[in-house]
Amino acid sequence: MAEDKYNRKNPAVKRILQEVKEMQSNPSEDFMSLPLEENIFEWQFAIKGPRDSEFEGGIYHGRIQLPAEYPFKPPSFMLLTPNGRFETQTKICLSISNHHPEHWQPSWSVRTALVALIAFMPTSPNGALGSLDYPKEERRALAIKSREAAPTFGSTERQQLIDEIHEYMLSKAPPVPQANQASEVQTESDESKRSSRNELEGTTEILPNPTENDEITEEPNENTSTANNAQTSQSVPSVPTTGNQLLLKPERNVPKQADDRLFTWAAFGLTIAIVFLLLKKFLKANGYGAVFMNES
Repeated sequence: MAEDKYNRKNPAVKRILQEVKEMQSNPSEDFMSLPLEENIFEWQFAIKGPRDSEFEGGIYHGRIQLPAEYPFKPPSFMLLTPNGRFETQTKICLSISNHHPEHWQPSWSVRTALVALIAFMPTSPNGALGSLDYPKEERRALAIKSREAAPTFGSTERQQLIDEIHEYMLSKAPPVPQANQASEVQTESDESKRSSRNELEGTTEILPNPTENDEITEEPNENTSTANNAQTSQSVPSVPTTGNQLLLKPERNVPKQADDRLFTWAAFGLTIAIVFLLLKKFLKANGYGAVFMNES
């Protein structure tokens, strides 16, 4: 890097060289960014698609342009790899970019900005400048395609740096989860659940019949019939249940009903006799006894 041509006392140059050193001594698996040798105010970068999103496994290249007043003014960002979230070769609008200098903090760095950019990837664009809202399937397809080759951009020096960063990121980025693999995993999960339910149902079918006490406890709907059966058993004498005796039961019930009717009539006649005697006594007490005796 041609550092000698820059004034090291310049706050921007001093800060940029410090960040370059820190980036090289403490590399990240989620991103890589380095300035051009001939222009340390222009950086090339690549970020890895965030995990558990449609961008996972993708490698997205971009360009950072640092202002002369850096770090007191924010940089501008441009994506070079088609991704379905941001337009390519267009300065994107983020709170960490030059579109919102009021939000920028001098303590932030290129590393901070790249971490924020990764976090912005799966968020809703909400119509922001330079944003796109492709379906997840298209974004996943673009993530797969992003691994095939680095984008072509600029001069030979730029392209060489882009290719080097791409090779580094390929060694760090995991493969892109295929949509059919995700559906197969979901299908296997559903089949496993159905199999578990079938096994449980089969186990229920082959269980031994519960005892009478278990039926009363586990199946409350059968309590009523069980109680009725118990009351019926208590009201009917316990006798051997042979076929002939079951046939004779209706014949024994008939004379029992006739005896009940005869008893009713006898009680009715006795009541009438008692009423007649009371009436006779009453008439005799009131002076009608002679007439009553003559008539009797």
